[in-house]
This record gives sequence, C-alpha cells and structure tokens, in this order.
Amino acid sequence: PAKKKDIRDYNDADMARLLEQWEKDDDIEEGDLPEHKRPPAPIDFSKIDPGKPESILKLTKKGKTLMMFVTVSGNPTEKETEEITSLWQGSLFNANYDVQRFIVGSNRAIFMLRDGGYAWEIKDFLINQERCADVTLEGQVYPGKGAGESEKVKNKTKPEKAKKKKDADKKSNSVKEDNRATSQREDL
Repeated sequence: PAKKKDIRDYNDADMARLLEQWEKDDDIEEGDLPEHKRPPAPIDFSKIDPGKPESILKLTKKGKTLMMFVTVSGNPTEKETEEITSLWQGSLFNANYDVQRFIVGSNRAIFMLRDGGYAWEIKDFLINQERCADVTLEGQVYPGKGAGESEKVKNKTKPEKAKKKKDADKKSNSVKEDNRATSQREDL
C-alpha cells in the first residue's frame, strides 16, 4: 500500500516516480526514445561486401551516435584549430551532414555525428583537407593530406605500438633479471 503524502512534501525521488507513472501508459514514438532504448536497425546482409570491412561498420553504426577525432597539421593555436575545424564543419553542414564539433586540444577536435553510417564519407572529406593531419575513427587512424611523410609512416604503424611496447617490456625484464645479484660471491 502506497503512503498518501502531501504533494508539498515530495522529494526528487517521489517526483521521478510520479513522472514514471504518468509516462507508463503514454505512447512514445520510436524516434523520441533515447538511443540506448531504440531497437537496432535491421542489417541488410546483401549490401555487405566481404572484401571491405568498412561496409560492415557502416551498416552497424547506422542511426547511432559516433565520434571521430581530427588532428590539425602544423602547430596551430587553439583559436586557429577552432577556425579551421569551423570551416570543415560548415562545409559538412552545407553537404547536409549533421556534425557537432568540440575542441579538445590546441590541434585536436572531436566531430560528433548523429548518424554513424555517414562517418566514412565524412572521414574521406576530412583527410582530403590541406590542414588535416589525421582522422581517428573506430580506433583506426587515417593519415590526412596535411600530414608530413614521417607522420604518415608513424600513423600507419600506430597499431604496432602495442607490440613494440610489449617487446620493449620483455627486453627491460630480461635486463632486470641480468642485473640481479647472484648468490655466489665473486672475488675481485
């Protein structure tokens, strides 16, 4: 049995419960539901090209929010990064892409897309910009037109960094083992 409480004595939890009761019988359209409560879009497997793993990602990210990191080449100030990425965002807006932009460093920005299915088209646009050093999308780094030759090589080898780090850790562990004092005394 629910206690009868004066409305003036309601706290935030009581108000939230009351709102839930009101909304329980409401018919909420699918588009109005938060993203995590929406049913996933059906995937048409006939459109998947087995030779292109990006086609699978495009279909699975369709209708979902997605973020990509963009690095501006050179050594720009935060204001320059703001201006350059603002131009890119404007161009994308004119091409009917819904993109929000957040500056996260002196040369980095996050582009947030409401529909992740368009991410690879936007990535292709960005990497062809003169001042784009690289674009990071779904953990994959794509070098841009503005990346120097050394940066392009570095970006292509980024997934190998973890492997190199493991190898370096193994070497440092073996060095540590070699530097241990032995149980035998050596006469000098």
